[in-house]
Amino acid sequence: MKLLDRVLEYMREEAYNPMLLQELARALRIDDENLSELEETLKYMEDEGYTIKTRKKRYGLPERMNLVVGRLQGSKKGFAFLICDNPDIRDLYISVENLNGAMHNDRVIARIAKGSIGAIKSEGEIIRILRRANEKIVGTFETNKSFGFVVPDDARIYQDIFISKEDFEGAKDGYKVVVQVTRWPEGRRNPEGKVIEILGHRSDAGTDILSIIRGHNLPEEFPAEAENQASRIPDEVRFEASSSRKDLRHEKIVTIDGEDAKDLDDAVSLEVLPNGNYFLGVHIADVSQYVFENSPLDNEALKRGTSVYLIDRVIPMLPRKLSNGICSLNPEVDRLALSCDMEIDSKGNVVKYNIYESVIRTSERMTYKDVNKILQEEDNELKERHKDFVDTFKNMEKLMDILRKKRRLRGSLDFDFEETKIILDGKGKPIDIRPYERGISEKIIEEFMIVCNETIAEHIYWKDLPFVYRVHEDPDPEKIMALNELIHNFGYSIKGTDEIHPKALQQLLDKVLGKKEERLINTMLLRSLRKARYDGGSLGHFGLASKYYCHFTSPIRRYPDLMIHRIIKEDIHGKLTPNRIKELKEIIPGIAEQSSIRERAAEEAEREVEDLKKAEYMKARIGEEYNGIISSITSFGMFVELENTIEGLVHVSNMEDDYYTFDETNLVLIGERKRKIYRIGDIVKIKVFSVDMGSHTVDFVLTAEQ
Repeated sequence: MKLLDRVLEYMREEAYNPMLLQELARALRIDDENLSELEETLKYMEDEGYTIKTRKKRYGLPERMNLVVGRLQGSKKGFAFLICDNPDIRDLYISVENLNGAMHNDRVIARIAKGSIGAIKSEGEIIRILRRANEKIVGTFETNKSFGFVVPDDARIYQDIFISKEDFEGAKDGYKVVVQVTRWPEGRRNPEGKVIEILGHRSDAGTDILSIIRGHNLPEEFPAEAENQASRIPDEVRFEASSSRKDLRHEKIVTIDGEDAKDLDDAVSLEVLPNGNYFLGVHIADVSQYVFENSPLDNEALKRGTSVYLIDRVIPMLPRKLSNGICSLNPEVDRLALSCDMEIDSKGNVVKYNIYESVIRTSERMTYKDVNKILQEEDNELKERHKDFVDTFKNMEKLMDILRKKRRLRGSLDFDFEETKIILDGKGKPIDIRPYERGISEKIIEEFMIVCNETIAEHIYWKDLPFVYRVHEDPDPEKIMALNELIHNFGYSIKGTDEIHPKALQQLLDKVLGKKEERLINTMLLRSLRKARYDGGSLGHFGLASKYYCHFTSPIRRYPDLMIHRIIKEDIHGKLTPNRIKELKEIIPGIAEQSSIRERAAEEAEREVEDLKKAEYMKARIGEEYNGIISSITSFGMFVELENTIEGLVHVSNMEDDYYTFDETNLVLIGERKRKIYRIGDIVKIKVFSVDMGSHTVDFVLTAEQ
């Protein structure tokens, strides 16, 4: 057990009271020669918020001192919430007055100012900032005669950054810039900074997405040492790298991906055995063969955590020589893989499996679109072109149905949200936006990857090896109770809210399917759940109703998958010595946390770019009329979703035919004079009224034809 764990274990004992350094050393039997190691450990623990050093130089645990440690989540109104490190502790409200210079995303310690730790409506005050998150900020530059300031793009950083004249660096009014913070906010004093990069005028093509990329700290270029390492990797699989692997190059193996995909990291094969069982092979690119631990490529991959898929570009986790080249399972070329074969019976149970290193040669590079045409439209031309695979695809559909049925029976949640397809022209302008529906082929790959991830996770769990799991913890019972109160207005209820089972929530999703209130309830249910994340412990996956789960199938674009491959291969080759296991246990928590953080940043950037292009699309259509469906109702108006998935707000101040009040119990708007009622699910005709490109929001007004 390393020293940090020993210290924490001792401090967590019931009888522990804050101690001086020398007292801790005596209690832990640490002699003078090793006292410096204890001192360094305590300094690290203090910097990370594991322990608190009092004014009297005594060390104790934050939770024993009525303190909370976590990440600050700001709001455009100035107040914030502290998201506690411990997921079982409720978010803590922090007023503007109690921020004490802390900003959005900072890692902080707060004192409980009202209520108690974990209680409803508790409030806190920031007493220490452990780590700053916003050393560089992206925003719009504006000038005064003698100074300038930058309005942050991220509204959660609610204060403008003051820029003195000598730090303009050529920036002019209306330009998007990156500023380096030189002085943090104090009291009523705004943060100060200097311009370090000019991105372009806010109306210039490409500046909008570039601003989002910079704002989320997404690095486009790779460090020279990483590029140099990549340049030394061969373009073709060498014999010595493949000779000891199982040779699957004669097997019928196929990739099924989107039309634009270039990083093909998963391939599948399927046979029906004489006993009627299915023999499913999932073959994943062996990225770890080329990206060695602690190498420049590996360090950069961990820093990035994930590839980011924006509408008009990809910011990859690995250089394109790997992601689109030697690691990508391109057709009719030799590639190294890590394979998982599974024999699956007619009820969807994996009765046998085998995990091994392989060399493969995919026969076809299929697209979701073409496989859907074969299976759903019986496209004769495609069936003839891919005649060797038609029966395989039909058997894949049968196995998909079996796996999907099994997953639903155990209570796995399936949200039916429409995805959006945004089409840009050559200049990056959105020319079409439409809903994108998943077909049979997308569901085939989804089910095959899920069963593979579960098989890998359970395999490692029972071997009791260090691992990176994908976890999704049970929802907060109070959030489920609040959801229960909401859906009661629509005549629904959730059973067993104290110890909720995912099956109860899936039953609710089934009941609202096709109803007016479906989208609202799906959205509210999703918000009631915790966010999935990575962890070193197998805590289960609530959304999938799965006891063991991991991400194994995308090592080209996700760092946890790459780390998992290393562990599996070390196990295969007998390299998991006690020292290596100890080392993995020490590094995995940091890898899991970093991967979770970068995943959230990527998701926010992808969502922000999508909202930006939707707003830009509607800005060119101000004054046009559309039919839409009321998706939600609030005290300030109602949100209306159009057929193209774009959502806009009809503000009550723009509903001029009457004075409308919000009935919170029934979630309706009621006109005082005419008694007209607007409900979720009603079809309304709207006109595009205005678009705010700064916030990426769209406002509608109702037409007279209601």
